[in-house]
Amino acid sequence: MTELWVERTGTRRYTGYSSRGAQVLVGSEDVDGVFTPGELLKIALAACSGMSSDEPLARRLGDDYKAAVRVSGDADRGQERYPLLQETLELDLSGLSDADKARLVVVVDRAIDLVCTVGRTLKSGTTVTCEVANVGS
Repeated sequence: MTELWVERTGTRRYTGYSSRGAQVLVGSEDVDGVFTPGELLKIALAACSGMSSDEPLARRLGDDYKAAVRVSGDADRGQERYPLLQETLELDLSGLSDADKARLVVVVDRAIDLVCTVGRTLKSGTTVTCEVANVGS
């Protein structure tokens, strides 16, 4: 199982790590070169949707199809949450008939709804716990 953690590198700045060797810089919106935690949440959602729809899209559009998943949503600072996240999957569908485009939309929506763990978690809600561990002597 992959271990994930962040380490503080400065005031409101962290580096996220994976035991598989990946790193990501996390910090406040006013710091260049970092993602905010909310941006990472949105990127995780967009990546999950893209990956969940990859196989059905490759079958219909070819293995080398180009795709971008754009995601947006403003935070409600009064509640400190995102009440709405909007995704747009951008594809070149010019080679498909209208009927094939309609079928593709159904298949893609179904694939994302069935296997996008991030989207399914956000839609259903989840329990989050946090404990404080004393690692000092």
